[in-house]
Amino acid sequence: MTVTARETDMHSGTGDTGPFREEHRMLRDQVRRFVEEEIKPYADAWEEDGMVPRDVLRKMGDLGFFGIRYPEEYGGSNMDTLATVVLAEELGKSTYSGVAITALVHTDMASVHVFNGGSDEQRAAFMPGIISGVYITAVGVTEPDAGSDVKGIRTTARREGNDFILNGSKMFITNGVHANLYCIAAKTGDSDKPSRNVTMFLVPKGTAGFSVARTLDKHGWRSSDTAELVFEDCRVPAANVLGEEGHGFYSIMKNFQNERLVIGAMAVGESQAALDLTIDYVRTRKAFGQALWDKQAIRQRLSMLAARVEAARQLVYATAERDAAGHDVIREVSMVKALCGELVNDVMYDCLQFHGGTGYMRGSAIERMARDARVQAIGGGATEVMLEEIAKRL
Repeated sequence: MTVTARETDMHSGTGDTGPFREEHRMLRDQVRRFVEEEIKPYADAWEEDGMVPRDVLRKMGDLGFFGIRYPEEYGGSNMDTLATVVLAEELGKSTYSGVAITALVHTDMASVHVFNGGSDEQRAAFMPGIISGVYITAVGVTEPDAGSDVKGIRTTARREGNDFILNGSKMFITNGVHANLYCIAAKTGDSDKPSRNVTMFLVPKGTAGFSVARTLDKHGWRSSDTAELVFEDCRVPAANVLGEEGHGFYSIMKNFQNERLVIGAMAVGESQAALDLTIDYVRTRKAFGQALWDKQAIRQRLSMLAARVEAARQLVYATAERDAAGHDVIREVSMVKALCGELVNDVMYDCLQFHGGTGYMRGSAIERMARDARVQAIGGGATEVMLEEIAKRL
């Protein structure tokens, strides 16, 4: 699809401010058009079904959304971190965060383990299908007793000849029900340094001993399929190790920076969409003889939220630009994740408040968005964990 860039109004939070080039603006317009034409008219049904149809994901693959950071040799566009931010922010603005996270886990949280850790043979075998949407990926790190503490995982992988035997379980795995390619973290050693005991494995769906134990019923992100995974003497060829044995912890930590930046950008998009919806609502909703917008307290509160969202947006953009330039951005990314995860919840609280009873009803966009936002301060690194990462670098 060929899209030409257009001028837009920065006051509506379009994201056209910042360090973007023509290719980024074209991508933004293309994603925005897809959201309007292919997501918004149908996503209520996906919320009920608990998943995004795979033909929709294939369309996203056909448009190049799944390969924007990957090399052309595999079918990608070889773009930069700013392009990732564009995709995440615009999908966040869809108001259907379950759809957004389905795509973003695939593009920026799971498939990256195949590209970053995979051998030439693994990349050649899987990356074209990942980029086209033939393969949809999930990453299995979190367990019932190990979330942000990756060193605490208990799933094991025991070497047996040319295979590894996996035993254990994974919890809260996004895309876990309907993915067909999984990147799984397991302990392969008992070193005194736990960081040297974790290895990443590529496990296709259908591998004997691997099963989806149950589909999880979530508070929000209803159109995102989430699962508990179980491995019972699951035999995986040693050729399916991603990267070096014992180096999985470092791969996970490295990609956390990308994951957290993406979640922050998505939260900015969600926040802007909620503000836009609410400003439109309070301009027309009347109480005590005048529009709610005419109430000074309401318009000033929304104005402050708009200022905070713009500040968060610029932090996301600046961090993405530094990352694209090759700088260490752990401090900035931790700030993005902590700030945006809390901000999006503050925005949703006030926006639902100003919608009144309408905002509390199932079926209203703001009610759905408020539920979806809650996990933003939890998933990908809880706010408290992020604040500790920042504190180490102050």
